[in-house]
Amino acid sequence: MFSLFETFCNLIYFALHITGTGSFPRPLSAKEERECLEGIARGDEDAKTRLIEHNLRLVAHIIKKYYSAFKDQDDLISIGTIGLIKAVSTFKPEKGTRFATYASRCIENEVLMHFRNKKKSAQDVYISDPIDTDKDGNSLTLQDIMAEDDNIVDCIDLRIKSEQLYQFIEGALDERERQIIIMRYGLGGTRSLTQREVAKKLDISRSYVSRHA
Repeated sequence: MFSLFETFCNLIYFALHITGTGSFPRPLSAKEERECLEGIARGDEDAKTRLIEHNLRLVAHIIKKYYSAFKDQDDLISIGTIGLIKAVSTFKPEKGTRFATYASRCIENEVLMHFRNKKKSAQDVYISDPIDTDKDGNSLTLQDIMAEDDNIVDCIDLRIKSEQLYQFIEGALDERERQIIIMRYGLGGTRSLTQREVAKKLDISRSYVSRHA
């Protein structure tokens, strides 16, 4: 389970360093941003992808202030990126708001919503609360029921994170790059392949696989 979770974190790291240079893509100029927004209005998916990629630096900037309150920074990057994707999908230029201002709000709202959802309400059932009794009249808790598979919560959490990652990959990578990442890291329940195996399956060079995974 840990290795799968670690793989997920590595892929998020890759997504945020998608240029392969180890740094975030540069911010767009006002003209480039306007062209992207015009393209998105026409249904141009490439324009949407470009606007997302070139605003990842904004995600990194906004989530920094939450680092001390959130031990897993890779998760925080993932959550912030989801907020950015929502911003790109829902932004209305005609309202006169700057995209960076709107995106900042969406990113921060996504992070805050995540924190709110993590807070346990008074109606929540605690894992040690009794929820039933066994045949001898002894209290049964969620912890007892889950004892045979103490990784169930991790499995659910990983599934949610994987879905978020798939959404990002769909929007940020072209078809060939998606195939490489899915095969290389064994996403979707498939076996992870070596660079040599991926190259052979897709009939491409190992160096090409290495550059993208």
